[in-house]
Amino acid sequence: MDASQRGFMTRALHAEGHEKPYHAHTMPIFQTSTFYFDDAEHGADLFAKRRPGHIYTRIGNPTVEAYERVVANLEGAEEAVAFSSGMAAIFGALMSRLRAGEHLVSGDTLYGPSVNLLGQTMARFGIEASFVDTSDPEAIRAAVRPNTRALFLETPANPTCRITDLQAASKLAHEHDLLVVVDGTFATPYFQRALDLGADVSLHSTTKFINGHGDAVGGIVSARAEVAGPIRKFRTDAGACPAPMDAFLNLRGVRTLGLRMERHNENALAVAHFLQDHPQVSRVYFHGLEADPGHAVARRQMSGFGATFSFDMAGGYDAARRLLEGIEVMTLAVSLGTLDTLIQHPASMTHASVPEDIMRQQGLTPEMVRIHVGLEEADDIIADLQTALDGV
Repeated sequence: MDASQRGFMTRALHAEGHEKPYHAHTMPIFQTSTFYFDDAEHGADLFAKRRPGHIYTRIGNPTVEAYERVVANLEGAEEAVAFSSGMAAIFGALMSRLRAGEHLVSGDTLYGPSVNLLGQTMARFGIEASFVDTSDPEAIRAAVRPNTRALFLETPANPTCRITDLQAASKLAHEHDLLVVVDGTFATPYFQRALDLGADVSLHSTTKFINGHGDAVGGIVSARAEVAGPIRKFRTDAGACPAPMDAFLNLRGVRTLGLRMERHNENALAVAHFLQDHPQVSRVYFHGLEADPGHAVARRQMSGFGATFSFDMAGGYDAARRLLEGIEVMTLAVSLGTLDTLIQHPASMTHASVPEDIMRQQGLTPEMVRIHVGLEEADDIIADLQTALDGV
């Protein structure tokens, strides 16, 4: 059988091959900053790229590279480039293409720090961003300018799970020679393969589901070699490389990603249906529900719906606050993708730095609560929510 035709879990477990150093079964952690040379010619050859090898962990490390090979395989990419965080991965992917005086189009519903990066930090470098509803292809088309060079998408988007049709958006973007960068953190490569749908770069905050255990921060981008090369160069120059230990922990997480996502997805659907029918919840934002406006597109481009979504409390902000204070099993914490269920208040936590007018444009309200549904028994998560809702 062609190795590329093997199943997701098989590739997750074996994609980097069996030839590991010292016949190790698990890829070792190469916890070293530098690598020695056999002689002066060897060192010169490595720096000149005349032969393969390692010089310095900022430039390359065997543990990091094994992790990159596995993710690239799962994404159907020629290469993957690992970063020290998801935000570093976004910055590296975009800055490898954009220059001062150029412009990018972005979805208007994003993780809070992504809004700040694109709208404020990159503006300091002379790069302007337009934020539009990318679920509407015509909104993307209308935002493109002669100096536009990239399209940045989150789908599903954080925290409202807005869905962008990746095939339609990528086709339109490529008509204008734009680099299409997709943050698919909510979906993971298990449920959505952005490159197969036309994107140039598939990006994830590996801190979330890929790591899966809440014990390492990281980001990764996957792309064809000609796109990945400049991104890797930017990472090396900026020093945004992951530590070998973090790469090891993220590689460990990849091994069980498929198993975890199936359980996450099953639990999330059960919790979403419970909340949808509860009188104290006015709206559930989850593309896994048939009533959600993005459901049809999500079903077409995803093989599952993930585990993170938001809902509005009918009683407003005070009801949301009381709900969060009434939980017992769930953990009141930001982030997502961990083994356990996390719940938080986006407007005052993950998206607190987003200007209020942009929050409202995103549909992010004071009564909104975001939940990441973990691997506990679904009945226990629902019971915890019911108890907390009873106390509102």
